[in-house]
Amino acid sequence: MSTHRLVMATGNPGKLRELERMLDDLDVDVVSLADLGLASPVEDGDTFEDNALIKARAAARSAGLVALADDSGLQVDALGGAPGVRSARYAGEDADDRANNDKVLAAMAGIPDRRARFVSAVAVVTPDGREWVVRGTMEGHLLDAPDGDGGFGYDPLFLTEGQSVSNGRLSAAEKDRLSHRGHALRAIRPVLVQLLG
Repeated sequence: MSTHRLVMATGNPGKLRELERMLDDLDVDVVSLADLGLASPVEDGDTFEDNALIKARAAARSAGLVALADDSGLQVDALGGAPGVRSARYAGEDADDRANNDKVLAAMAGIPDRRARFVSAVAVVTPDGREWVVRGTMEGHLLDAPDGDGGFGYDPLFLTEGQSVSNGRLSAAEKDRLSHRGHALRAIRPVLVQLLG
């Protein structure tokens, strides 16, 4: 068992699985907010970076551990960047993935410009207040209907540039290699190695 612990500041089980999978070669014990009995803070920032830092700061302070948080979402060009930071709550505070997908499809009805991207901001915060934040993106476009039942969130609606199948049909390894979260985690990895290595 590792002597280093890292708290993942997320309540999203799909995101937690992805983060754990992408960091599984680091010698750290990953704990979630739920494992520690901690609540998620209110995410009221204007940007993905703001929200990632809000979550990581709260977790580092509450747990007394190095904290990693991701804030991510879908930006659709024809919708002015929406759903953006409200991606998880686009169809309402208690909306599920299907409701959010349905709302995006309804908003995009008859619009030929389907360009979109996934954005992920990953923040690392230490209990003594040091902070790092990076951004990763995944460019692509929206499909006319959901395809595949893999992944989570808007994955079944999204076709990544250079791919022939939706994110909902990508293997976990393919998605990790291509994804916005994968890009951001690889960028911030040297910080984690330095802090926890």
